[in-house]
Amino acid sequence: MANFTIRFFSNSLRRPTTFKMYIPNDIRNDFPGEENPYAKRPIKTLFLLHGYTGDAENWVPEELSAKYNFAVVVPNGENSFWLDGRATGHQFCTFLGEELINYVRKTFNLALTKEDTYIMGLSMGGFGALHTAFAYPETFGKVTALSSALITHEVTGMKEGQGNEVANYDYYRECFGEPKELLESKNNPETLVKDLLAEGKELPEIFMAVGTEDFLLENNRAFHKFLEENSVEHTYVEDKGQHDMAFWSKYVQEFVPKMFG
Repeated sequence: MANFTIRFFSNSLRRPTTFKMYIPNDIRNDFPGEENPYAKRPIKTLFLLHGYTGDAENWVPEELSAKYNFAVVVPNGENSFWLDGRATGHQFCTFLGEELINYVRKTFNLALTKEDTYIMGLSMGGFGALHTAFAYPETFGKVTALSSALITHEVTGMKEGQGNEVANYDYYRECFGEPKELLESKNNPETLVKDLLAEGKELPEIFMAVGTEDFLLENNRAFHKFLEENSVEHTYVEDKGQHDMAFWSKYVQEFVPKMFG
């Protein structure tokens, strides 16, 4: 497994940035005669998005990457919700969906088609994975969202001076834009889904999971209901668990074989 830390100048972010990349370019021969059938096909690519307060050092499924023969790209999205913020240099959606994809294609000759390019995230990264996949459906063929922070309906009700235990009003306004305009904006995954359906475009294959003890359970149920009401095919799972790595690890193990197998 080749393990890289790559630094390059991002025009979207107006500064140098780094991302992690893992490429299963070696084939182990611990047990001669036992060949990995996935090693014979071209390498696919998974973009892995961290959550709020996380970074590109977050957990990476290296064993699964080697088994199913896919590279993993782990960018650093700061606390941006992976959206194009209001301020200069905060265009994280454009960075992820256009600039980073093109850099990986040009530099590594990977992620060339949506059939070979998938995206996954947890918490804030789960929101970002869904939003990015819907914003760039020609780029990402599949998306997995774990314990997603689908908080647009909460944010849209905020007024100046308000906030919650996670962050204040100014933070949410920077990430999502004017709260009162959020639900109809391109920063709302529901709006992107409606637009794709109206245009007759194909949506990425969707996998979602959330714990029954997770504080974001009702947010995920609401989005699941929205997808059902709009006849969008998707896999949705609720299972015992909290907002933690134990739950996310379990469902990475569950969904990666469905995505890459």
